[in-house]
Amino acid sequence: MAKRYGSKYSPETSDSAKKTSSTPAARPFDGKKPSRVGARSNLLFYAALPLAWKAFDADPIVMAQYIVALGLLVGAAWLTREGLRAEEAYDARKVARRPAIPRKIFASVLTGLGLGLVGIVGWGPVEAVIFAVLGAGLHSFSFGIDPLKHKGMEGVDTFQQDRVAKAVTEAERHLTSMREALERINDREAQNRLDQFTKTARAMFRTVEEDPRDLTAARKYLGVYLLGARDATIKFADIWARSRNTEARTSYLALLHDLESNFTARNKALLLDNKVDLDIEIDVLRDRLAREGIK
Repeated sequence: MAKRYGSKYSPETSDSAKKTSSTPAARPFDGKKPSRVGARSNLLFYAALPLAWKAFDADPIVMAQYIVALGLLVGAAWLTREGLRAEEAYDARKVARRPAIPRKIFASVLTGLGLGLVGIVGWGPVEAVIFAVLGAGLHSFSFGIDPLKHKGMEGVDTFQQDRVAKAVTEAERHLTSMREALERINDREAQNRLDQFTKTARAMFRTVEEDPRDLTAARKYLGVYLLGARDATIKFADIWARSRNTEARTSYLALLHDLESNFTARNKALLLDNKVDLDIEIDVLRDRLAREGIK
């Protein structure tokens, strides 16, 4: 049987190749799910537009009623879209509070009111009730209701959790600003590198959310480092748009690589600390059980 020759100088068996094959590079869409805030919710805005045409062909009182119904349905569409966004943010986190405002439930109510008003104007009270019930019911069936319970909040200090939520929200703003800056210059490679770093940073966010005690150790990363990265990204985008300076681009890509490495190392340290805490709690519990057994 033929045997392939290889040595430490062969490309396929070099240390760098082994590292590359064992740890594939993160891709932009790794860990991402298709957004539900899309065509369905946007179509709701257009579904109400025929009422505008009917309004301008009617008497003043009827026109006012149609315009009010149009406003209710457009408001329902907006609340639906915002509710879906809030639900996506809720689902993306292991520890999350329920949305403060049940937007999708309010959207179902507004849909029912809008269609009920259309029924009153065009037909009668019986038809209005039918339209209202069907509209609210079908809206709830199509888009669901808002999360009504906190997730992963059992035994969590709410004050600490609020501090974590504030820090993570601010960190997400920095990442969004970085993304918007790179979109201005349309540099695909830089955007892909930023996507990889964003995935690493969000892994740290989730770690801190699961154990708010880690916020003290991670605060510098969520605040100072991301703020500096945002400023560097904006400055690089301005320089690249003006002069296409390749040296600045190389330095910026190296910065993203260094940030990703440091965030990964810090996140591993946080996870290790959490495991040490768990081991201590297990040992203490075992000692207590042993003493109870002796007694």
